[in-house]
Amino acid sequence: MRILLDYRPALSHRTGVGEYVHELATALLARGDTPDVLTLFSSSWRDRIDRAAVPGAVLADQRVPVRLLNYAWHRWQWPPVELVTGRAFDVVHAAHPIRLPSRNAAQVVTVHDLDFLRHPERTHAEIRRDYPTLAPDHIRGADAVIAVSAATAADIETLTGRPASRVVVVTHGRPSWPKRVNEPADGVLLFFGTLEPRKNVAGLLDAYALLLARRDAAGLSTPRLVLAGGHGPGAEALVARATHRDLRGRVDVLGYVDRDLRLETYRSALAVVMPSHTEGFGLPALEAMTVGVPVVSANAGALPEVLGGAGLLCDATDPAALGAALETIVTDRSLRDRLREAGWRRAQDFSWRETAARTREAWMLAHEAFLTRQRT
Repeated sequence: MRILLDYRPALSHRTGVGEYVHELATALLARGDTPDVLTLFSSSWRDRIDRAAVPGAVLADQRVPVRLLNYAWHRWQWPPVELVTGRAFDVVHAAHPIRLPSRNAAQVVTVHDLDFLRHPERTHAEIRRDYPTLAPDHIRGADAVIAVSAATAADIETLTGRPASRVVVVTHGRPSWPKRVNEPADGVLLFFGTLEPRKNVAGLLDAYALLLARRDAAGLSTPRLVLAGGHGPGAEALVARATHRDLRGRVDVLGYVDRDLRLETYRSALAVVMPSHTEGFGLPALEAMTVGVPVVSANAGALPEVLGGAGLLCDATDPAALGAALETIVTDRSLRDRLREAGWRRAQDFSWRETAARTREAWMLAHEAFLTRQRT
């Protein structure tokens, strides 16, 4: 089959969706038994696909501003990808819930989460403008829908009406990182993700302030809190909160961490904290488990599913409960040891090779559904 995969989220500063697209493309290209011709699509005025990062892929790299193309695609489903690229495809695969317009190809979408339907106020830019209105129809009309977790598949059924039985669950894979042998003597509490409302960073800062107050009063030392990730909407207020007098000098804000430094950042952690209001998957949790770092997580979204019992869960919407969980992980070395081993074992259940294989199954289902529609 001739496949077009939307590679635009991976062009620069890869976050969760960008990492998914890049690792999926890499795993697909590494498969020696597939007859597919994989074309990676990009449109950007400034950023180009790094050919060395995806050897073997056919590139359709257009110098078109992404916002302009997205506006036309979202509003008018025009121009079709065949016109944009000058090529024909059997399947076109969007890494987001809005279908890529096509004249003669099956349409596949990947849904990472649907928080924009429940809480549009947490979003910004074109996601707030377009996704709540358009995504349900695009999801219902796609020839195949991929969800990155069973929790997301259930949300698709609840929020869009597409039955979970007509959704293919394809999880992320773990990175090819070595397991850490020993935890660092001065390990930090690490948050890894975009500083945005959905990630509940404000709640984490409140919980950490409670933890500091208790331990400072008792004369006990507390690991530093490190916030690693790009700045999303509302990040300025979060950075200001991190430098407030009750936290001043105790919180480090790193900003976006380059891929080459991510492993080192995880290895510096006593524990990784995932306090999100919801996650469609929660890739930092899997990355932490791969390295052998314990995870403290909200009991929300797909996080319990991904952790599979290998993390410390709490009600992260309650700063007191989250603060208590942080204190438990800081003070209980035996618990950290158990979670480190359980997490590492759990991480072995995820592989990008399996992600690639399951994705190709979804492409075949989509192509069959498209041909059936053409015949009726």
